[in-house]
Amino acid sequence: MAQATQFWDKIAEKYSKQPIADEAAYQKKLAVTRDYFRPDMEVLEIGCGTGSTAILDAPYVKHIHAIDFSASMLAIAKSKTEAEKINNVTFEQAAIEDLNVPDQSLDMVLGLSILHLLRDRSAAIARVYQMLKPGGIFVTSTVCIGDTMSWFKLIAPIGRFLGFFPFVAVLTTQELEDSLINAGFELDYQWQPSRGKAVFIVAKKSV
Repeated sequence: MAQATQFWDKIAEKYSKQPIADEAAYQKKLAVTRDYFRPDMEVLEIGCGTGSTAILDAPYVKHIHAIDFSASMLAIAKSKTEAEKINNVTFEQAAIEDLNVPDQSLDMVLGLSILHLLRDRSAAIARVYQMLKPGGIFVTSTVCIGDTMSWFKLIAPIGRFLGFFPFVAVLTTQELEDSLINAGFELDYQWQPSRGKAVFIVAKKSV
């Protein structure tokens, strides 16, 4: 994790200033997610980055615990919430495997642009399933480059060694779906703006 932390710390400031690549798709994902929100919800966001989505989601839920393993990303996120006087979002530098969260204690988990950056995707999804209450919701937006760029696995080790990019799983949509279903989730909603774009899924833990 240290190498990934260094990568994201290094690019945090630049990342925070980049415009959203597909604003229309982002807004649709926000809208769909809000259909599942309730005012009393306890929410965890893994891989929260600079906190932009947590800030937009905050008015619709009771509390968001947002985590990321980049201290620099979190510093920017905290400054945003302070500037906007948002008091129901808390940030923590952590990876999901480090969290001390009781089983069946959360209403929703958000994993946006993170699953394809994890070396053990299945373990993370299984942990999310444990943390969610029966009927709880897992929302994920995941880049599945295995659908269109399977050759990336050949150059990925070189790029990581040179520090050009972090670990990125060469994951297919089918593999993502299988990981969620094998963990026990039911797929409640699925959408992809176009081929090659991130796959957006809302998965539900059985009651």
